[in-house]
Amino acid sequence: MHTPLVFIDGDQGTTGLQIHARLQGRRDLRLLTLPDAERKHPQRRREAINAADIALLCLPDEAAREAVATLDNPAVRVIDASSAHRTTAGWVYGLPELDEQQAERIAQATRVSNPGCYPTGAIALLRPLIRDGLLPADYPLSIHAISGYSGGGRAAVERHEAHAGQAAPALQLYGLELAHKHVPEIQLHAGLSARPMFLPGYAAYRQGIVLSIPLQLRLLPGRPSAEQLQASLERHYQGARHVQVMPLHQHGPATPLDPQALNDSNDLRLALYANPEHGQVLLTAVFDNLGKGASGAAVQNLDLMLAAMAG
Repeated sequence: MHTPLVFIDGDQGTTGLQIHARLQGRRDLRLLTLPDAERKHPQRRREAINAADIALLCLPDEAAREAVATLDNPAVRVIDASSAHRTTAGWVYGLPELDEQQAERIAQATRVSNPGCYPTGAIALLRPLIRDGLLPADYPLSIHAISGYSGGGRAAVERHEAHAGQAAPALQLYGLELAHKHVPEIQLHAGLSARPMFLPGYAAYRQGIVLSIPLQLRLLPGRPSAEQLQASLERHYQGARHVQVMPLHQHGPATPLDPQALNDSNDLRLALYANPEHGQVLLTAVFDNLGKGASGAAVQNLDLMLAAMAG
């Protein structure tokens, strides 16, 4: 029986290292990695990617495009963890919980684009509500998210940890030009017709994301209740292994959200907070930017492909 060969291109970056760690000890696959001296050698990388059954690209966007261009073997299947192909026609979006058929699409695909960390939370919250007609596709959305500093990649981690965090501010917002590269991805896969505002930030902890989206119920068609929004999410994620929909919070003091609560897991926790008196609802998501936001999602997609190959 053939044991699939998996090549991680870019296994020394933050995502690549995490994927490598998650696959250690697996007996249902063989890992192909290049020695340090060959990692940047074009011909050795070309040979490795064409020898693989599945290639995991953990590269900057342009390098990921170049890697795909070197593919001569039509049998090689690709999971791209960069943002290079997330809105590219012909690539399957690697969020298995997107709808009822997405996991099967990923399992059969030859080209899968792994979701971005922030878009994972935003799309998970918005798409069910838009699909059910509770949230207009042109609603003036504002998305705010804070990530651990590992969201900035290996260089950001080394820069922060070299000074034991002393040189980094406790919180810094970025993307202030309102042109973050994740916005088109969120708009496309959430099903939005209008561009949302997106404001991200990094905080002085290593990993974990808390993302929030405020809604004014009076601006929604039919003025749905918080309970209707809650029910939409519960229906969409019923039976989803990696997505938790928490009970609706609208009475009494709410427990503060901890962005690090799901670190080192591949889980995504969604929760709605409502103030019925003022007609306001806050959609929230908590997850690990290195887990469900990156390497965990890549391994989840890999496992779907491997199961299809074995079956």
